[in-house]
Amino acid sequence: MHSVKEEQDRGWPQAQSAHDTFWDFVGLMPESTHTLLWQMSDRTIPRSFRFMQGFGVHTFRFVDAEGKSTFVKFHWVPKQGLQSVVWNEAVKINGADPDFHRRDLWMAINNGDFPEWDLCVQAFDDEFADSFEFDVLDSSKIIPEEQVPLRVIGTMRLDRVVDNVFSETEQVAFMTQNVVPGIDFTNDPLLQGRNFSYLDTQLKRLGSTNFSQLPVNAPRCPVMHFQRDGHMQMGRQAGRATYEPNSFTGAAAGPRADREAGFRTVERPESGDTRRVRAESFADHYSQAGQFWRSQSPVEQDHIRMAFVFELSKCEIPVVRERIVANLRNVDEELAAGVADGLGMDLPEATTPHVQPNHDLPESPALSMEARAPESFAGRKLGIVVTDGTDAAVLDALTKAFEDGGAMVETIALKIGGVTLAGGERRPVDHKIDGGPSVLFDAVALLGEGAGAEELAGHPATRDFVADAFSHYKFIGYVPGARPLLEAGAIAERLDQACLDLSTTTPEDFFTACGAMRRWERDV
Repeated sequence: MHSVKEEQDRGWPQAQSAHDTFWDFVGLMPESTHTLLWQMSDRTIPRSFRFMQGFGVHTFRFVDAEGKSTFVKFHWVPKQGLQSVVWNEAVKINGADPDFHRRDLWMAINNGDFPEWDLCVQAFDDEFADSFEFDVLDSSKIIPEEQVPLRVIGTMRLDRVVDNVFSETEQVAFMTQNVVPGIDFTNDPLLQGRNFSYLDTQLKRLGSTNFSQLPVNAPRCPVMHFQRDGHMQMGRQAGRATYEPNSFTGAAAGPRADREAGFRTVERPESGDTRRVRAESFADHYSQAGQFWRSQSPVEQDHIRMAFVFELSKCEIPVVRERIVANLRNVDEELAAGVADGLGMDLPEATTPHVQPNHDLPESPALSMEARAPESFAGRKLGIVVTDGTDAAVLDALTKAFEDGGAMVETIALKIGGVTLAGGERRPVDHKIDGGPSVLFDAVALLGEGAGAEELAGHPATRDFVADAFSHYKFIGYVPGARPLLEAGAIAERLDQACLDLSTTTPEDFFTACGAMRRWERDV
């Protein structure tokens, strides 16, 4: 995190990793290689928060009533499916609407399209941990779902928005050491470090030892303890004693630990020397990175390669680029060669790995986003371009079909004041064309007609709207009268199977087709 911050002699780049200090550090820390493959994948440019998978890198323990424990890893799997955007699209979204992700989540919840995530666990015993190819306590490793399937134990639904973002979001204090009876820690060294450091983080950020009394952090049930006084003390604790043990009785004595229902640490033997070294069991830095790469679809692999090329092209120091490509040769020769070619550099000698990578690990289909692709267009957004003269029946039928299917629909026109439809009705719109680019939508429909379409086609924003929708592989619906818009975007002669004529395609069929989300076969 220090290396990815802006470079201290210039104060930039901000919120970016495409610079020398970050890539210098990760190039010298091959442990990061697996993480880099994930970071350069489509997972890190999500369509929105609603379509992101989450999981903890740490291994905890589940503890049953008899004190028996198993290892456990936690996962959040979105019921809406996984979805990303392409890089060019992400850049333009950031410029068009820096609040895109927050706005999307807020609007979905307020529209009643409540996003849900299944809480899943991977639970496994010590026997599996001992037989697994890698150390389960190594936070740079995963356990493939094909080896330990996910088990759903609950579902989280976001069904309301906060009344005050600062009070209910900004002041929340998440910490790895906040666990309930039934969950315990492992010897994961990174987890152990975080268990100490996160309290310091919250003390610094929230300014008081009593941050747990803030409503967003306070327990919903009564909790008795001996914590007293301090800055921002808001409680009114009763009892005479402020320490334990004490010799008072009744309420004056204060709470006592419940050794049956309270928190219990798993009893387990420990052996071996204590040394300040990196564990040899953590020393394989490339095998799972290669497994992740091989598990991606060809399209996803191409995006990873291009992401490496883009990021490294921003590095000014040649040796930084060379070191990363040298490390990538231990992941996959084709990947390294593609990145080197994209940078216009000779392929360097491979870095000597501490442990020879295993390139025979089986592919894990669950690592590809395609394994959790959306099942329909529900929860997505259609952008409909309208002009004066647009057929109201076509517009209303398209809107109804998509809204009935669980999608959102917004309209775009030349002017925010609205359009006059073919029957003379004045209809308001949601966006002005240059304020509602196609990057804000998952699919688009062009319903321009007559002089209105000719006028709209003359604006540069219209050209970008249509051309971007096509180059971002999106599904495009159009009516014959919208041909000037297709010509403005220079795609009138390039239409493919994902460009559907709405005069011959029903709105319901267009909705169904849009469920595929992208036409990756398109030559752009």
